[in-house]
Amino acid sequence: MASSQDKLQDVYVLPLLDNGAPDVPNEYIYLPPPSGYTLRFAIEGASSICRFGSLWTNIPLPGSSFRRDQFREYKLHSDFNKTLSIDVPIHLAGAFSYYITYTPLPDFTTSRVAAPEPTRTPTYFLDVCPNLTLQNEVLPLDSLSIFSVVSKFMGKYPTDWNKHLQGIAQRNYNMVHFSPLSQRGDSNSPYSIYDQLTFDPECFPKGEQDIADMISKMEQEYGLLGLTDVVWNHTANNSKWLEEHPEAGYNIETAPYLEPALELDNALLQYGRDLGSLGLPTSISTTDDLNQCIDGIKPHVLAKLRLWEYYVIDVQRDAKAAVEAWTSGDAATLDTVSSNSSTSKLNSAKDWTLKQKADFLLEHGFVGAGGMGPRYHRTIDCQAGAALITAIQGPFKADDLGVPDTGAALDSMVKVLDEINLQFYREYDNDAAVIVQQIRDRVRYLRVDDDGPKQGAVTPEHPFIESYFARLPLNSNTKKHDPKALSLVCNGWVWAADAMRDNAGPASRAYLRREVIIWGDCVKLRYGKSPDDNPYLWNHMTKYTQLMAKYFAGFRIDNCHSTPIHLAEYLLDKARQVRPELAVFAELFTGSEEMDYLFVKRLGISALIREAMQSWSTAELSRLVHMHGGRPIGSFEVDKVSSHEPTSQGANTNGVNGINSKKVEVVHHIKRSPLHALFMDCTHDNEVPAQKRDARDTLPNAALVNLCASATGSVMGYDEVYPQLVNIVTEKRLYESPYSCGKVAADQGGIGVVKKLLNEIHTMMGKEGYDETFIHHEGEYITVHRLHPRTRKGYFLAAHTAFPGYGSGHGTLTPVHLAETKAKLVGCWKLDVDNTKDTRISVITDKQLKGLPSSLSSIPGVGINEQPTETVLTMPVDFPPGSIALFETWIPSTEHSEGLDNFVTSGATEAFGALSLIDLNFVLYRCEPEEHDLMRGDDGVYTIPNHGNLVYAGLQGWWSILKNVIRDNDLGHPLCQHLREGKWALDWITSRLVRVSKREGHSALKGPAAWMTSRFDAIRKVPSFLLPRYFALVIQTAYEAAWNRGVSLMSDNITHGQEFLQSLAMVSVQQTGYMNSASLWPEKGVPSLAAGLPHFSSSWARCWGRDVFISLRGLYLATGRFADAKEHILAFASVLKHGMIPNLLSGGKAPRYNSRDSIWFFAQNIQDYTKMVPDGMSILKEKVSRRFLPYDDTYFEYTDDRAYSQASTIGEVVQEVMQRHASGLSFREANAGDALDVQMKSEGFNIDIKVDWDTGLIFGGNQSNCGTWMDKMGESEKAGSKGVPGTPRDGAAIEITGLLYSTLTWLTSLHKTGTYQFAGVKVNNELITWASWAARVKANFERCYYVPLDQSEDSQYDVNSSIVNRRGIYKDLYRSGKEYEDYQLRPNFPIAMTVAPDLFDPEKALQALELADSVLRGPTGMATLDPSDLNYRPYYINSEDSTDFATSKGRNYHQGPEWLWPTGFFLRALLRFDLMRRESKEERIEAFQQITQRLAGCKKAIQESPWAGLTELTNRNGEFCGDSSPTQAWSAGCCIDLFWDAKELSIE
Repeated sequence: MASSQDKLQDVYVLPLLDNGAPDVPNEYIYLPPPSGYTLRFAIEGASSICRFGSLWTNIPLPGSSFRRDQFREYKLHSDFNKTLSIDVPIHLAGAFSYYITYTPLPDFTTSRVAAPEPTRTPTYFLDVCPNLTLQNEVLPLDSLSIFSVVSKFMGKYPTDWNKHLQGIAQRNYNMVHFSPLSQRGDSNSPYSIYDQLTFDPECFPKGEQDIADMISKMEQEYGLLGLTDVVWNHTANNSKWLEEHPEAGYNIETAPYLEPALELDNALLQYGRDLGSLGLPTSISTTDDLNQCIDGIKPHVLAKLRLWEYYVIDVQRDAKAAVEAWTSGDAATLDTVSSNSSTSKLNSAKDWTLKQKADFLLEHGFVGAGGMGPRYHRTIDCQAGAALITAIQGPFKADDLGVPDTGAALDSMVKVLDEINLQFYREYDNDAAVIVQQIRDRVRYLRVDDDGPKQGAVTPEHPFIESYFARLPLNSNTKKHDPKALSLVCNGWVWAADAMRDNAGPASRAYLRREVIIWGDCVKLRYGKSPDDNPYLWNHMTKYTQLMAKYFAGFRIDNCHSTPIHLAEYLLDKARQVRPELAVFAELFTGSEEMDYLFVKRLGISALIREAMQSWSTAELSRLVHMHGGRPIGSFEVDKVSSHEPTSQGANTNGVNGINSKKVEVVHHIKRSPLHALFMDCTHDNEVPAQKRDARDTLPNAALVNLCASATGSVMGYDEVYPQLVNIVTEKRLYESPYSCGKVAADQGGIGVVKKLLNEIHTMMGKEGYDETFIHHEGEYITVHRLHPRTRKGYFLAAHTAFPGYGSGHGTLTPVHLAETKAKLVGCWKLDVDNTKDTRISVITDKQLKGLPSSLSSIPGVGINEQPTETVLTMPVDFPPGSIALFETWIPSTEHSEGLDNFVTSGATEAFGALSLIDLNFVLYRCEPEEHDLMRGDDGVYTIPNHGNLVYAGLQGWWSILKNVIRDNDLGHPLCQHLREGKWALDWITSRLVRVSKREGHSALKGPAAWMTSRFDAIRKVPSFLLPRYFALVIQTAYEAAWNRGVSLMSDNITHGQEFLQSLAMVSVQQTGYMNSASLWPEKGVPSLAAGLPHFSSSWARCWGRDVFISLRGLYLATGRFADAKEHILAFASVLKHGMIPNLLSGGKAPRYNSRDSIWFFAQNIQDYTKMVPDGMSILKEKVSRRFLPYDDTYFEYTDDRAYSQASTIGEVVQEVMQRHASGLSFREANAGDALDVQMKSEGFNIDIKVDWDTGLIFGGNQSNCGTWMDKMGESEKAGSKGVPGTPRDGAAIEITGLLYSTLTWLTSLHKTGTYQFAGVKVNNELITWASWAARVKANFERCYYVPLDQSEDSQYDVNSSIVNRRGIYKDLYRSGKEYEDYQLRPNFPIAMTVAPDLFDPEKALQALELADSVLRGPTGMATLDPSDLNYRPYYINSEDSTDFATSKGRNYHQGPEWLWPTGFFLRALLRFDLMRRESKEERIEAFQQITQRLAGCKKAIQESPWAGLTELTNRNGEFCGDSSPTQAWSAGCCIDLFWDAKELSIE
């Protein structure tokens, strides 16, 4: 437990993927306001990006200011076994970034290749939320209640403004959004700014002083923050500074590609003026008028402009130039043109079609493929043209008179160029059609459509079409500029435009194609890529931005989606220099969530503006409320896991502050974050309810928005029920509001009095963290219930919306049942509005902007019926559209729920702190057969209705489901529904723990049982809809405590290792436990290692000699479970017979001896034990009673008096193994026949093993049995495969040879040091020493097994060249019963490489591994057979009952499916042999990184597996295999072996 002196340190963990990207959905990293917490980058220690890697971030250190281009470096020090942590303190808000520089990991190869060039990842962004404060209180973003005003309607400061600001404050808004306060241009639009650096003199006579006074008064007296628009895209078309700096805009001088657009604009304006003289309508009011005018555009505008000349090639010009180049005879030039890859093509040019000739020139000689340019800017390079003429007509020769004959060449070239121009004319025709259609659509809207402005006659004030260009006046300022610079592009917007594309840039033709909805009063500003491109403009707008940041707490970026993102980034950086805690809002209509995320991440946008008035129905409004309402009620806690011990920052070599103070870390997982919203009930861009819906909807719409868990806002006039949208450009009247004239009261009309209450509640809920909601839509009604996640206090709203057609009918809202909840009525109101025609006209024509006559009245008759288990709310009979009812709610059973959260998440470390690893097997795991066994048939695993069985009865079974449910907040999951329906799961979990804790030997479980019982008892009282949340809290807390306890009991390399290694290590806990039906001894119950779950979990199928000793080194020795390792070694040593250990142990009662390889893995494990365990050599002296008599093949039952009558030391057991094999083995399995194996042929029961003393190799097996791990016996009578092994692997299997050699060299070493008494074995009374036997094996190994790359070398090896399928490999077998099987490439040779590396030539070994890497390695496993082999069948289906001899009944078990345990040996071998050639530290790191890259599939698999393990096998390319055991001991164990080797090799 942390002491009171320990410091709490919040840490936000950001895991990075192997490519450096953040492992966060949408790569959106949203961090809370700076409060002294730490951001921890977590990178796997041998990730590819650690290769010469550095992480760079521009997050400034405490005390430093932010600079976007100033990145700090953190070196990435590779460590295969660890996860690197880089801790960066967060002390500023804003948009920060990081990237990683590294040298890419090259593809693995044994060849010498050039090192990859250093590179870097993309830049990734991190957003830190601003910390807003008001009157010394923190104001979270979700607590903002924002009021929007159009500044020019506010009147004069201070008199008019103070009245309105006071009225706003009285309604409990806490931030005011101002449209731009700068001086306006000629149009009088607030967004057409004349001078960005001057405040509007009409409103603010004293300029900046008035602004300073106003903000001060707002913050100190009214409790209001200021938020202003910033307009960066454009300036007013009459801005005086444009006359001095026309380069700030797009003109023909700065953007010459706009020349055709300007010509078209001029021509269209003239056409409009000429309509009358052309006999066309000058007043366009009908479709016929429109058609006449549009039809005149082609002949009177387009034809005269000859715009196609901007698209096409000048045929005569370019044809002549090509012919001239041809006649010049400049051979060098012509050779240059034709010296590319097309030279050979040109040889056949005479036979080309016209299209082929044109294509050649387009590919090799075309100039002008980019944007628009001057007329005929597109051209064909004359040299390319000359090359084509030469290819067709040969080199130029004059005629006999010396007169050049160029006519034919010229004619030929003209035809080719005409062919080229065809596509350019089509391009022009397409654009011309778009131009005409765009003009038609726009004129129709402006003059004909009923919903348009009906402009009527064409006049100078209302021209035929709006101009796309602003023309600067000719005066003393402008005459010094080129006239081309004086026509500037106006700004506007384009339907469905790419937000990252400049619509006035060279890649766009939007202005030529007339696709822009133009704002004629605004000049689009041309920033270029950096301040160097337009110094004055960048400097001017920087001053403007910083002036706004000086006074305002927040910005609203106007037209953000059309703002160059690099510009916005630059200006926001400048703003944050002035105000670091700047809130940034934006209107962002990119049409793409992905693009929205890009803007938000890069700019650090606090929230995007979303508009309730965009809803066209109750259902759509409900959807928006649901989107912005908050998390669902009862949501899971996903972000916190507290560490239990103080940690030292100084221990982190990548830390940045070097402080060694103790602190308890509260670790937060950076969770999925949606795009945050500023949800407005209405904006100055929206039609008001009185226009779009029903005026009465003003009330329910506002209430629904205010109940949302996001920043919310409204606009001046909404509370007052304005009759229509106020035109911010043409409107000249000032605001009138009854709330600006005194106290807010109900008799003032509008909804101000309710809005005051709603704003107060909204702000309070935002400050205190009420972030859970339940939204329900029922016909015309929407209900919202918003709660605090811990106190469970909340507010419930019932709203009767008022959309057109609802009339005055009251409808019916079904009674609302609030389970376990109490409610108190806050108020029930309805809004009545006089929106009759006469009244509406009167209000609209009033001298001031004012609202419709309206009344807000209370509604009696709300029903609150309290029942023992619920409260039922009923709406009154009189509850018409435009009504709301608001209730305060609380849940008595959770009045102290904040304490409940603390209680259920505390004490687990102590409760689980006394458990052993065997106890943890019960607490965490136990699959169905294991649980039945333990509970003596009473219980299995738990079944969840509509989901199915858990995979484990223990906590892992629950957590495997809950981790995804919590991550996805999936409250609809069947488990959640089951918990809401009853508490059966709680009862079952506690009952299981309590029952077993009472059994002898399980008393340690009393602590967890008591803890779990008390926590479940505490949460039984919460309402059923909250039970999933609290159940998850309890299970997660218990699971983490149990997991941490398990890891803590293991060796240091596990305890301090990366998460993947710990997950692998916990498989040892998963697979090791007590079983009544299976033990290592016939009369003694001890924990035993299962081969896999659930397939190999109980009875005779649990303990397999081969599986145990392939797994034991990783699962037991490398994890520090030495006692368990020793118990298994002793148990199997006790049943040694025939010099072999059994494949099937059966507790020693009925062992079966049919595996030739198990004994050698057993011997290898004894060797490993002596080397890895402290005082490991002592095991050789351990005595064990023998189930059978030493050196005697007699079989008898375990109850026979001879059983266990004699004893041997482990050293003597090893000697017996070696002597029996040296002498040769030949026996028939005991109890051979159908009772032992119903599939086996009679001869398959015969076991023969011998040593070939010429080579030292051990041979064994026959074609009717399968004595190695590839042991699938054919079972199909239908296919004729019964009794025919899929992979007999008789002869000398390569892995057995490697294991034999490893044992021989080990025994040689032991005998030399006197720790092993036996010098060797006796054969025909001759002593063959260990060294002598090992030397024979080594001398013959390469000759017997290697297949050379070069066939000419076959004579040096024992190779039948005619059978070889693939070269550069090591044979799988030597001298088997079917010779071709020797030459099959399988993943067994890396086993030999791992245990006996000095048998192999390092260069040949690495080449063979490289081949296996490309041919056999899958995403997780190794293919068991070369895909090029005719017997390759990679899909294992054990139930298949076909006539296919190869696959029926799963005979292809080892003929292609990808097994996982060989992956561990392959990677161990690859690492070892790769390191042999590596000289420098950097090269050695690369070897480890190659291995890390190849573990990605296994890491993903164990993380995603509900079994929390690695499967037995997969089908081809990692495809799921339904017949695979989902978690297999050796699959995990062999991966742990790799990490152990990595640790040892890194030391070397």
